[in-house]
Amino acid sequence: MKVAIGGPLKVAFRPWVEGLENVPAEGAAILASNHLSFSDSFFLPAVLDRKVTFIAKAEYFTTPGVKGRLTAAFFKGVGQLPVDRSGARGAGEAAIKSGIDVLERGELFGIYPEGTRSPDGRLYRGKPGGLARVALATGAPVIPVAMIDTEKIQPPGKVMPKLMRPGIRIGKPLDFSRYQGMEHDRFVLRAVTDEVMYEIMKLSGQEYVDMYATAAKRQIAEAAKADKEQTKKTKKADDERSGA
Repeated sequence: MKVAIGGPLKVAFRPWVEGLENVPAEGAAILASNHLSFSDSFFLPAVLDRKVTFIAKAEYFTTPGVKGRLTAAFFKGVGQLPVDRSGARGAGEAAIKSGIDVLERGELFGIYPEGTRSPDGRLYRGKPGGLARVALATGAPVIPVAMIDTEKIQPPGKVMPKLMRPGIRIGKPLDFSRYQGMEHDRFVLRAVTDEVMYEIMKLSGQEYVDMYATAAKRQIAEAAKADKEQTKKTKKADDERSGA
């Protein structure tokens, strides 16, 4: 997949990279990145010599038919792990276990602390459960990563990408060994997550918003719905006046 997808991506988009030397040539490490576009999971692995394993919803791997099998083969090939979101605690526990398994094999594990793509290009508050718990459970260093301009290449809802150069800034590894064995302390989990998000903010230059991206998406959707309803009411009132 690095040859079939990574090569053409680098040729077509020519991504620029800073801090490549901060990714170890071997051994376990966590790549914690901001999340601007679906394509983030392709550009980051494309510029690295090592395989990066991300997590993906299980539906990508279980869809029936020829298309489903091709989709599953594609996601497996680019290093995605299926995560079953069902159950009492859903994707959170499954993601943590998947991350620990990857790191215990001495590999690179990629994770988006925001939990979902940014709805407007700003950097949102990191969720403390996954990243921090995996880091403290394994002792693996956390490498902050900033994806630059990928939202302009493939905004949410757009299928065809726009040809332009994205950027990737990779920061120095963060060591959280001082918190070893404290992965169930919620204050420690919050502190670790906030430190990583601060480093990502410095690398990306994004405006930071102290709320979860999922909450921001809900607010945006509610505002859009309210605007639509208001437009309908205004149009109805105009029509009634015209009829009068």
